Amino acid sequence: MVTDRINDFLRATRSNEPFVVVDLDVVRDNFNRLSRALPESRVFYAVKANPAPEILALLAKLGSSFDAASVPEIEMVLAAGATADRISFGNTIKKERDVARAYELGVRMFAVDCPEEVDKIARVAPRSRVFCRILTNGAGAEWPLSRKFGCTPDMAVSVMRHAFDSGLEAYGVSFHVGSQQPDTGAWDVALEDAARVFRALANEGINLKMVNMGGGFPARYLKDVPSSQDYGKAIFGALRRHFGNRLPETIIEPGRGLVGDAGVIRAEVVLVSRKSEDPDAERWVFLDIGKFGGLAETMDEAIRYPIRTPHDGERTTPCVIAGPTCDSADVLYEKTPYHLPISLTIGDEVLIEATGAYTTTYAANGFNGFAPLKSYVI
Repeated sequence: MVTDRINDFLRATRSNEPFVVVDLDVVRDNFNRLSRALPESRVFYAVKANPAPEILALLAKLGSSFDAASVPEIEMVLAAGATADRISFGNTIKKERDVARAYELGVRMFAVDCPEEVDKIARVAPRSRVFCRILTNGAGAEWPLSRKFGCTPDMAVSVMRHAFDSGLEAYGVSFHVGSQQPDTGAWDVALEDAARVFRALANEGINLKMVNMGGGFPARYLKDVPSSQDYGKAIFGALRRHFGNRLPETIIEPGRGLVGDAGVIRAEVVLVSRKSEDPDAERWVFLDIGKFGGLAETMDEAIRYPIRTPHDGERTTPCVIAGPTCDSADVLYEKTPYHLPISLTIGDEVLIEATGAYTTTYAANGFNGFAPLKSYVI
């Protein structure tokens, strides 16, 4: 979304390198909208999406909690003004010394998905709350998640039993339905699995309290997406269906859904060329930003960003879009080319919209000598 504030900033800012600018007003509106849609759920912002200090400080003031994946992220959240009781160490793969450091900083909620991770926490973070992540297939998500995180629901029962026996608080279950999930019904099966874990452990006298429903709330790219209200209605309906009147505590972990459409990248056309002398050959448009400059989510063309040019409205032809580095993998869109104006030429500035999430954090630090993506927050 190119807001008036972003337009004013772009007009006033000159740069020889690509940069991203994020409008905090959009972040605030997204947070308030999602909070209203799921009023009984605590929001734990996924710090990895964009850890800019200004964003963390704003969300801390708004009352958000935070999902951190590392000790440095925990320290960033604390520096932004949040207290440790508003932080979840949500990565299921943690060094034991990092668990100990998080515990020292006051964090008391940790994700697990196997007995070995439970053992680490029991040794260095006694009496902490733990929740077990269960596998979901992520069907329908534009950026599906792999089987790297989570375990089967049956195994989750064993993991949480082990946590209880180890002196930890067996707190709940988590899942993630896949990033950029346009299907509001995607939470239904996962909540059914979570309820099954709750019931199995309750039969053993272990009463879980919380379901972490993860992220998946989308930003708008080239396609329309359901509203926050649509997600809230569908998710609450699924909770009622599978938990009845004994609803658990719930938390959500939006990242992209809060910051994605708040950011815009300004980039420059470096080259427009063809691979043959055939005048009908496909044009290649090379930008000064690519996969290694922050657009890693174009991998497999999963995330298709809106691209604006100074010549929009003029005649277009299909184009392959690529980045500037000496790496053949640095091609953004080729399987499904973009239609860009024929008049687009070297030196033209382009705006890549909805780039507030997973751009600065994915940007390489000096690959081919290119500087990391510069970030502004207004």
